[in-house]
Amino acid sequence: MNKIWVLTVVLFLAGCSQTDQTHEKTAETSTEQPTTETPTTEEATTEQPQKASNTTTMKHLDNLAEGPITPKSVVANGKGQLIANNMMYQHTVTLYDAKSRKLTQKLSDKTDLSDIGIHKEVSGAPVEAVWTKDGQYAYVSQYQLTDMGAEAEDECVAGNAIQPSAVYRYSLKDKDWDQVIQVGRVPKYVALTPDNKQLLVSNWCDKSLSVVDTATVKETKKIPLNSMPRGIVTLKDNNTAYVTAMFANEIYRVNLKTGKSEVALKTGNRPRHLVIDDQENLYLTVAGANELVKMDHNAKVLARTQTGQEPRSMTISQDNKSLYVVNYNEDTASKFDAATLITLQKVQTGHMPIGITYEPTTHTVWVANYSGSLDVFTQ
Repeated sequence: MNKIWVLTVVLFLAGCSQTDQTHEKTAETSTEQPTTETPTTEEATTEQPQKASNTTTMKHLDNLAEGPITPKSVVANGKGQLIANNMMYQHTVTLYDAKSRKLTQKLSDKTDLSDIGIHKEVSGAPVEAVWTKDGQYAYVSQYQLTDMGAEAEDECVAGNAIQPSAVYRYSLKDKDWDQVIQVGRVPKYVALTPDNKQLLVSNWCDKSLSVVDTATVKETKKIPLNSMPRGIVTLKDNNTAYVTAMFANEIYRVNLKTGKSEVALKTGNRPRHLVIDDQENLYLTVAGANELVKMDHNAKVLARTQTGQEPRSMTISQDNKSLYVVNYNEDTASKFDAATLITLQKVQTGHMPIGITYEPTTHTVWVANYSGSLDVFTQ
């Protein structure tokens, strides 16, 4: 009996010694692994469990400047690709892979206008983009077309001498422009109805909204608004749109079927951008008032808060819990709780941040800096 007891003790002690050695090796191995304060691309993908966006902290991942680029906007297609729009300073759009954060294509804004009956090659000036629901096509507004009337500018001082411009459609499969759609003068923002059957374009110098049938590729309506329309959102009914009139300090409610519009809300100075969440709450940046406004689907104000200096574009997280706003005059981006509009964080960006998009396959936020770069952050 004593021999058995002694053998048991010896085996137990040997096992403890082996376990301790295993723990020591594990600890030694873990300390040898490289550590970093910035998450890797793999850590920011959908393969990892995602926390609610309003509980996380934005961290800088990358700054991209290859091109060169002067991005007015950057827009994710929801499938892992992004398009940046480089206006007349580079005359290009640039495409990026979300996971690798690499430039995948640089495409000139030169195209033939034969689609609109003008047999002439021109350059455009890419401003804003909207992707189709399947992520295969991007409609890109062109601020002007070269050698087509007077030079376009934001004050519209040349009046009717500024000629109508166009929206180009980019095909991800063809990696080229495959449609040209004539719209109004100095088109700015573009949006699609949820069913993707209508493309909406705010015509800055025409004070109007173009409605384009995406099946026939023709403008079906040009709806009067007011001075300098820009941001657009559409409701789930595929018939109601809200559009900002920046210089009139108004938001318009537009009936796409009848072509009628009405003032839905008087705002502070220079209402610029709109986004909408899954519950059809609307969010508005008021650039001249440094304000973020939350409204219901009838444009009834639910909450207001102050932003940084000169809020321009914004985006909303995939889970609808956070808003991200770029502050153009202070080189920052602010993160807000979408439910309460409480400021959660403010981060430094490149110079003149003007565009922003949420990329859902990597849960990252991309900022377009007009001075010549893109910043990428965790959500």
